[in-house]
Amino acid sequence: QVQLVESGGGLVQPGGSLRLSCTVSGTIFGIYMAWYRQAPGKQRELVARITTGRSTMYLDSVTGRFTISRDNVNGAVYLQMDSLKPEDTTIYYCNNCTSTWSWGQGTLVTVSS
Repeated sequence: QVQLVESGGGLVQPGGSLRLSCTVSGTIFGIYMAWYRQAPGKQRELVARITTGRSTMYLDSVTGRFTISRDNVNGAVYLQMDSLKPEDTTIYYCNNCTSTWSWGQGTLVTVSS
């Protein structure tokens, strides 16, 4: 059973930055990976995706502000978040792009002055 552990969230002022990390207990070689977020009462949405060839895709509202990256050797996926806005406040999760692994606990990002 693959385990996902997200970290790096916290409280930041608008315009600030955070770097989220996701460690995967299994291999991520050959697997498209993604970051998701889910606000209370809303559906989980895909924020960013990275292919095995490191091509990336982003939710329109984060394009130009967020950057996803991966470390296949160490089984990790990262999300660099810059120019954060209050509307980015929510819990962030990682998973493969078909979200077939059990979800981790996520990491809470709060953007507030």
